[in-house]
Amino acid sequence: MSNKPTSSDKDFLKVRGVVEENLPSAMFRVRLENGHTILCHLAGKLRMNRIRLTPGDEVQVEITPYDLTKGRITFRL
Repeated sequence: MSNKPTSSDKDFLKVRGVVEENLPSAMFRVRLENGHTILCHLAGKLRMNRIRLTPGDEVQVEITPYDLTKGRITFRL
């Protein structure tokens, strides 16, 4: 067994936001709680289960600390 860190939920910032606009290629413009607007794509589970998002839906977004302008939508609230 190695003590090497693995990729987990701790590597991402989880924030809430509201979908503002649907874009081509399953991309979305999301306004976060803090007022910033970022570009997001759907997580694989949402695509597999064909979860549809429309403007106005509240979502949970994971953002990597390295690029705060892009994120992944992981949950529709």
